[in-house]
Amino acid sequence: MSTLIQEAEDFVVEYLTDQLDPKFLYHNLRHTQRVVKNTKEMLDHYDIKGKENDVITLAAWFHDTGYVKGPEEHEESSCEIAREFLEKKNFPKEDTDKVCELIRATKRIYEPSNLHEEILRDADSSHIGKKNYLEVSELLREELSLLGIADFNSSEWRDENIKMFRTEHRFYTDYAKENWQERKDKNLRKLVKAKKKRKKMAKKEQLKAKFKNASPERGIQTMFRVTMRNHLKLSDIADTKANILLSVNAIIISLVLANLIPKLDTPQNDYLIYPTAIFILFSVASMILSILATRPNVTSGEFTKEDVDKKKVNLLFFGNFHKMKLPDYEWAIQELIKDQKYVYSSLTKDLYFLGVVLNRKYKLLRLTYTIFMIGMILSVIAFFVALKFYGPEHVIDLPKPNP
Repeated sequence: MSTLIQEAEDFVVEYLTDQLDPKFLYHNLRHTQRVVKNTKEMLDHYDIKGKENDVITLAAWFHDTGYVKGPEEHEESSCEIAREFLEKKNFPKEDTDKVCELIRATKRIYEPSNLHEEILRDADSSHIGKKNYLEVSELLREELSLLGIADFNSSEWRDENIKMFRTEHRFYTDYAKENWQERKDKNLRKLVKAKKKRKKMAKKEQLKAKFKNASPERGIQTMFRVTMRNHLKLSDIADTKANILLSVNAIIISLVLANLIPKLDTPQNDYLIYPTAIFILFSVASMILSILATRPNVTSGEFTKEDVDKKKVNLLFFGNFHKMKLPDYEWAIQELIKDQKYVYSSLTKDLYFLGVVLNRKYKLLRLTYTIFMIGMILSVIAFFVALKFYGPEHVIDLPKPNP
């Protein structure tokens, strides 16, 4: 390596490190060093030495220094920087002009006219044929976004890269074709595969969205689910309350029959007849109302195809189909799920009639508890009055007749 090349390397490294905007994530010192390395590989392969070697290597070092002054016309800016540096080093003017020609050959749309230009162009785009292409390409996308030049999403950037692979870029030198073309083709296949995969996922998302729009919305489903659960809980509570009253009154009647009724045979205990009668009467009434509140009401259990066609029957309530044959019920369900409005109508009817049943249960329960409460109060009062005014101490013993 000549002394001039080493001085150029030191200058470019310091210049890009100190002067280049950190927003240049791709066109930075790492990129320049990568281009120089690949250039040297091809120079060794083609056994290019001497001044020609120096000219190409200098062009590789300076080709992107113009980005310090901005991305617009950076090739010309790079030429100016290279020319200023080389003039100070007394580099021949005709060789400096060749360096500038090579730098201009790195413009995006340019067809190289000789091997030297081909070498520099292939070295500048060598990342396309490397394993880390996707990572390096992502740095370029972020750079364009940070600089406000272009803002691509991942899908758009992939499409731009595929377009560039197929219609714009190609390797010129035999060395690049032999060493980098195969990896370039693999990178292109990866991009195309990712695009197809993305399209497939997009179709799935569209179908999912379509299905979601065609099916009941989540809010409606939640409304029916929560309302149905609340109705069933209220029904369970009503049944539990009725069972409690049944159990309590059954125990009360059992105790009365076991303890009070045998005592009524004695004339001295006649005062207990009315209180006991009141007690038993209200307990029996409470039991009857509790039974009525929990007694199931089963409907006919049959429907006709005409009922289904006219949407008159609620297929979600067992009382409407328990006597039907399975094939008929399966047919009816298939007809139900075809019509979203019919589904909503059936769910609404189910909720409505559950509400009607609950209304009947709670009305009976309220009446039952009221009767039970009144019965307890009246029974206690009756027992107190009977004991106070008609108890054993008020019974007059009649004189026994003399023999």
